[in-house]
Amino acid sequence: MKKIRELNSFTRTNIACYGIVILAFVVLYPLQSAGLISHSISGQLVPICTYVVMAISLNLTVGFLGELSLGHAGFMSVGAFTGVITAISLAAAVPSPAIRLVIAIIVGGLFAGVAGLIIGIPVLRLKGDYLAIVTLAFGEIIKNIINCLYVGIDESGLHFSMKSDAALGLSDMGRVIMKGPQGAVGITKTATFLSGILLILFALFIVLNLVNSKTGRAVTAIRDNRIAAESVGIGITRYKLTAFIISAMLAGMAGALYAQNLSAVAATKFDFNTSILILVFVVLGGMGNIFGSIIAASLLYMLPELLRGLADYRMLIYAVILIFVMIATNGTRSKLIIAKIKSLFRFKKSPGEGAANI
Repeated sequence: MKKIRELNSFTRTNIACYGIVILAFVVLYPLQSAGLISHSISGQLVPICTYVVMAISLNLTVGFLGELSLGHAGFMSVGAFTGVITAISLAAAVPSPAIRLVIAIIVGGLFAGVAGLIIGIPVLRLKGDYLAIVTLAFGEIIKNIINCLYVGIDESGLHFSMKSDAALGLSDMGRVIMKGPQGAVGITKTATFLSGILLILFALFIVLNLVNSKTGRAVTAIRDNRIAAESVGIGITRYKLTAFIISAMLAGMAGALYAQNLSAVAATKFDFNTSILILVFVVLGGMGNIFGSIIAASLLYMLPELLRGLADYRMLIYAVILIFVMIATNGTRSKLIIAKIKSLFRFKKSPGEGAANI
């Protein structure tokens, strides 16, 4: 214990983050393999891994960069559907499910990173509420585009349409992958608890090393004082864009893993509520606290399932617990984030309105 106390904060944080993930795998994996945990809880393990990665990636944008993003589920959806299309397209060429899963996760992350680049270039020049509103709009735009997208595959390759699956022009041997509002269907489940743990470890490796690098110190300097950072020669746009793209890529990889754990997935799953849920994990876990994000995402995602026996009262109890946790973690930056969210939905009175009420 004495040697651990002598380590610097970076090393202690790394040990805590990696340690809690490895410990969870060592305890749960044998229990899952032996069938000693319920089917409902076993089915939640991959989604928990997904949301842990989402919380870690969003913490990079919100906690370390200091920018409020309300469209993180949009990057998750990009990764999810590009990963599904990739996995189904490679079903004949790549017989190994594990290899298809890895390729799908990589492709999903790359496409989400490209989306982050396209959105980040104009968006990151904005500040505060304006940035939050634009990222929120991005998430809704992506959802509506996917709702109108039809994708199929046959021996001649992929076919795309924005009208209907009949307009794809598939051959008799063809297969429809995405059916507009119905989303992606006929997915072969390849995601496992092991793959989820490995993705968490990968996300931790990327984020923890980034945060404690020269780039990470520049990012936190921008968060603390943008003007001071710019005055000493730090490229604001460059470093903000780097953090934003990495965050988007990790979200896309998490989305690909999430989709490969389902037999069908629709765009409605990645709506505004999902973005807010991920933001709740980050805020309650602690802004800029990766270890806290892991714990908050795991516990809060499982809490409704653990309270399922209480029927109609479980969501009420869940809300009360969130309130008490919020009071207990009454941090300054958490207050700022909540204040920003409130300001997005608050209508300001015009000068004449106040006078009319007197």
